[in-house]
Formats: sequence, C-alpha cells, structure tokens
Amino acid sequence: MNEPQRALPEDVPADGAPESVACADCGLGQRLPPVPPGFLAECMRCGSAFARPQRRGLDAPLALAAAALLLWLPACNATLLIVSASGAQRTATLTSGVTALWLGGFPSLALVVAAFSIVVPWSYLALLTYILARIRFARLFERASRPRSLGRLYRWTRQLRPWMMMEVYLIGCCVAYSRIQKVAFVSVGTAGWCLFAATLLLLSAVAALDEHRIWQALPLAAAEHTNRSSSSRQPAAACRVCEYVSSLVREGDRCPRCGARLHARVPASLLRTTALVVCGFLLYIPANLLPVLAIERYGREDPNTILGGVLELIQYGLWPLAAIVFTASILIPLAKLFALSGNLLLTRRRSARWLAPRTRLHRAIDAVGRWSNIDVFMVSVLVALVQFGALTSVRVQDGMVAFAAVVIVTMAAAKSFDTRLMWDAAAGGAV
Repeated sequence: MNEPQRALPEDVPADGAPESVACADCGLGQRLPPVPPGFLAECMRCGSAFARPQRRGLDAPLALAAAALLLWLPACNATLLIVSASGAQRTATLTSGVTALWLGGFPSLALVVAAFSIVVPWSYLALLTYILARIRFARLFERASRPRSLGRLYRWTRQLRPWMMMEVYLIGCCVAYSRIQKVAFVSVGTAGWCLFAATLLLLSAVAALDEHRIWQALPLAAAEHTNRSSSSRQPAAACRVCEYVSSLVREGDRCPRCGARLHARVPASLLRTTALVVCGFLLYIPANLLPVLAIERYGREDPNTILGGVLELIQYGLWPLAAIVFTASILIPLAKLFALSGNLLLTRRRSARWLAPRTRLHRAIDAVGRWSNIDVFMVSVLVALVQFGALTSVRVQDGMVAFAAVVIVTMAAAKSFDTRLMWDAAAGGAV
C-alpha cells in the first residue's frame, strides 16, 4: 500500500481557508490547510499527526461503531466462558468476575474491572455512535436543542478512550483461557464471540475515523466569532484536546469548540507528574514481589507472582502469551516510569537534546500503558471460573491491588505531563 502523502499549500482547494492550530505535543502554532483525501497533515516540528489520510466519509465509522454497540449488549449478558472439571461445570459472564472480586474482599479491584471493562466501554460506544449519527444526519437534528454540546460530548469521548479497554480485556480472556485449558476443559460462550466481534468492529471504526474532520464539523460558540473579528490583539491559547486556537481573556476560559479549560500550559504539570512517578516506583516493588493470585490444588496452595505466571505460561509452551504478559505487565510499567523520569529530569535541566524523539517516546508510552491491565482482567476471569472447592480454586492476593494501582498511576502520570514544557524549557522559557 502506498504511503500517505503530506498536505502541501499547493494542495489546498481554491475555496479552502487554512485553519489556525497549535500542536498539542510541542505547542508550535501552524496554519493547517484543508487536507485532501489520502493526504497526511503532520506537525512541522515534532511530527504529531493533525489529520490522518481520509479515504471514507462518516458512514463506515458510524456503521462499525453502531454494530459494536449492538454486539456489546449480548457480550455483557451472555456466557463468556464455560469450564468443566471432575464432573462439575462453571460459567462466567462479564460481570461475574466483578462479583467474585467484590465477594472475595477486593472491592477496589472489582471497581477497576467494572469501570474499565463494562462502564467505560458502554459510555464510549454510546457517545461515539451518537456523535457520529448527529454529524452524519445533521439535517434530521437541525431542530434539536443545544447542538454545541456535541463538542463537549466528543471531548468526553476522546478522554474516555484510553480507559476503554475492550481489546485489553479480550487479551486477558485469551490468557485465562490458555491457562485453564491446561488443567480443565474450557469452551467459549456466546458472549466471548460477541466480545471478539465487537472489539474488531470498534478497532476498525477508530482506524477509519478522522478526528480532525469531526472537530471541523462541530459548531463554535457564538462569542468566538465576535472575538475573532473584534479582538485580534487578545492573547491566543491552544486547546490541548481539539487543537483549536482561540482568544484567551483569562486562564481557565472555555474552548469555544470542545468546552475544555484553556491554559497556556497545564498547571503544575511537572509537580503532579513527579509525585505520580515517585508513587509508581514505590508501588512497583510490592506489585512484583507480592503474590497476585494463589492457586489451591487438592488442599495445597501455590502463590503466584506476575513473573511466576509468565514462567508458568512458558512451562505450558505458550511462548507468545508469555511474551505478551511479560512485556505488558513487567516491561511496560517500568519503561513508562523511567521514560517519564528522564523527561522530567531533562526538562528541569532545560535540555534541548532529542526533543522530537522524546516527544514521540511519550506518545508511545501514553498509548501502550493501558495494556498492562491484561493481568488484572485475566485474574478477574480466573477467580470467577476456577472455583471447584478442594479440587482447584483461585484466589486474588494483595499483590494484584498494588499492580492495578501501578497501572492507573502510570497512566495518570503520562496524561498529566505536558510535553510542551520540554520545548519551552529548551527555548529558555519558564517551566
């Protein structure tokens, strides 16, 4: 497949007006022309994508998101997995893991699993489908009230995306399936296949979606048009969510397109990120030293750490899954903590070294951090399914609480770090 071309000034349609945007990663203000189909618009300084190649309209993403939403209903209610051992049979649903964790004395883990695998996916799919339908069938909604609320809704949708972990939960189910299969007969239920199909449809919808095109289709607040024509001397501020550049009267003003709070830079970004990174390092130690689950077979209890679970997968010959779990549960959290520490240190030193690679690295760790929750979801499935009394049973241990905390803390740290401060510090600005 041919590489997407980059949009150039000569590619701008005659009737197209360039839009003022500012890169959310490096802060550079630029003029973005209308991007023709098949072209890629990137930041001139750090390479962040403003607009991806758009070869389809909104019909495909809308149809895919709606189909995923419809499949999510049986995925949440039907049987996920069925296990048979020694004449006994147990079934699990998406909610049974939450119930097992709650009744087992781990309500915090139950809330984490419920939020990331049920509540947030429902909210994300419903919001995305609604917003795409409102834009695609705008004429049918012309008389609907408050059309400008779409910008705020889409901002919430984008902010929910990192915490919407359907695909991570699916991999966690695959790991649990592989581990159970070595000791008992396990089969996939209706909900398992619906979860698989809904996840593929959602990923296809996100891949086909051009966020910049959606932002352009959303209305601005009426006051912004007045400000642009009458107050050209007012200072400008760039929204980190939708990258729209608007006039800024005071810190904390609302973005006219998505309603986010506007700040020249994220307040106390370095301080908050430092505190979260230190907390992550402290939690990483018990998360890897303490057992995360205990498997009891015929009255003999065998506690397992995260690394022990990886070694068990290797003993079963499941090398690909062992590599995935080792990378997601051990390497990624540690890599995120060291990468964030390096960026914080170099920013404090006002270093101009490797600014673009450091920015790309931060984008990468921000994107992959959610995959560390594979172990959390895998354990939630195991404790719901593997409960056969004295024969075999699985119980959660305190190490899993520390590990879930590490995942959440490192994700929050990546979100709180304003990468524009690295570029400001290198240029001699305040940090």
